[in-house]
Amino acid sequence: MELNQLKYFLEVAKRQHVTKSAEKLHIAQPALTKSIHRLEEELGVPLFCANGRNIMLTEYGKFLQTKLEPIIAELDAVPKMLKAMAQLENETIHLNVLAASTVVTDAIILYQKRHANLHFQLMQNSESKLYDIGVTTRLPHKTENQVSQSEFVFTEQIFLAVKHSHPLAAKSEISLIEAADEGFISLMGSRQFRWICDRICSQAGFTPNIIFESDNPAAVKNMIAANMGVGFWPEFTWGELNNDSIKLLKITEPLCQRDIVFDCNMNKSDSTAVLDFFEFLNKYCAAVQSKSAQIKQI
Repeated sequence: MELNQLKYFLEVAKRQHVTKSAEKLHIAQPALTKSIHRLEEELGVPLFCANGRNIMLTEYGKFLQTKLEPIIAELDAVPKMLKAMAQLENETIHLNVLAASTVVTDAIILYQKRHANLHFQLMQNSESKLYDIGVTTRLPHKTENQVSQSEFVFTEQIFLAVKHSHPLAAKSEISLIEAADEGFISLMGSRQFRWICDRICSQAGFTPNIIFESDNPAAVKNMIAANMGVGFWPEFTWGELNNDSIKLLKITEPLCQRDIVFDCNMNKSDSTAVLDFFEFLNKYCAAVQSKSAQIKQI
């Protein structure tokens, strides 16, 4: 059975008149009659019988009409449903946030106040490529930061965070090897920032003694503030340092920085909303970075 055959049958079943049905369907009457006969031959039962100069449904025809009407109605609604899905998808931005989550979520909150119709879906999956905007981190590359329509990169300094009462707090800067014997508060090993910090410690010549680890940056901050250990603190992606009990020490050796990479996949039928937010995110991160630099100069 072909879909057109079934639609032709329903039209004839509705009007019970071949000529009027052919006019409604904009096909020749012989072609419609032939289509109905083919359907009857395929099913092996008569669907119509003569009723004077008109036709009427047989019991088989009535049964087929009852079964087909909701199915065809549902099929006819599919294009409209797909268009609605596409519209919703174009108004949904999928982010894969593997770094700088505080900055990204703050940017989303601010942006959504101006674009209430937009929806955001966040995930943290290092294996997935099914996203509109991805945020990852890496050790600094020697090439200059790229700014393009599909990618931008920020480099941020990583400090050593200690409680103000800690002996190291008397310093303003430190060679990382001086903290080799300290207990470190750290993010979980699955986090990209943790991998970078471990690599930096390796470059300094030691393996950090991790005495506490958490998947939550806030927990790491609180443990450092409680003088439970020292920890690494990214320059601006963890937000402003608003805890008077913590001091950030500049690490002079080795180079203690990381790149934060934002990339954009233009894989929607309409990527306008994605590109607009991506541009906003670029400017927002630049403003956060600039504000951090001004605070350090005060």
